[in-house]
Amino acid sequence: MDSTLSQPGFVSTAPQPLTSIALGATATVAEINLPPDQRPRVMEMGLIAGTKVQLVRFAPMGDPVEIKLRGYNLTIRKHEAEKILVRMTCGG
Repeated sequence: MDSTLSQPGFVSTAPQPLTSIALGATATVAEINLPPDQRPRVMEMGLIAGTKVQLVRFAPMGDPVEIKLRGYNLTIRKHEAEKILVRMTCGG
């Protein structure tokens, strides 16, 4: 294992959908691949590139998805969360 992976604050280079990270995991928003008419709404709620987010939980049927960012919890549709690409933050 590369020693840089254990350094505090290390961010992985491979973006992945927000819905693919483990519950409770923290990641950094890398890209928002929503259609242009939907992108401003999520950006106004604080979801912009560089923001740290934590996946809190999925609703019982898998949709919506609850995330934590900027000190508050936000619930978004699963199809929106799948279009938000994040990079995992390792080592806190």
